[in-house]
Amino acid sequence: MNIAQVIAELLGDFKLSSRIMESRIIAAWPEVLGPLAKPTDELYIKNNVLFVNLSSSVIRNELSMMRSKLVQRLNEKAGDKVITDIVFR
Repeated sequence: MNIAQVIAELLGDFKLSSRIMESRIIAAWPEVLGPLAKPTDELYIKNNVLFVNLSSSVIRNELSMMRSKLVQRLNEKAGDKVITDIVFR
């Protein structure tokens, strides 16, 4: 067994792998959105849904139209299907 397998097993035992994947999604947000991420006030994931608080209603509407593409790109960055939807507030 190599070190990667041992780490993966430990993460699974302690149920940390989902938290790590969620952290990857949140870390990838500015990279995926670029300048559109600036008005983001808060990001969190609950029940496989990414909740995004935005200070700009214009950006909120723009991102709403891109929702499915953003879910796909963020999941690609995380390396797994972590989120199923995004809620913009």
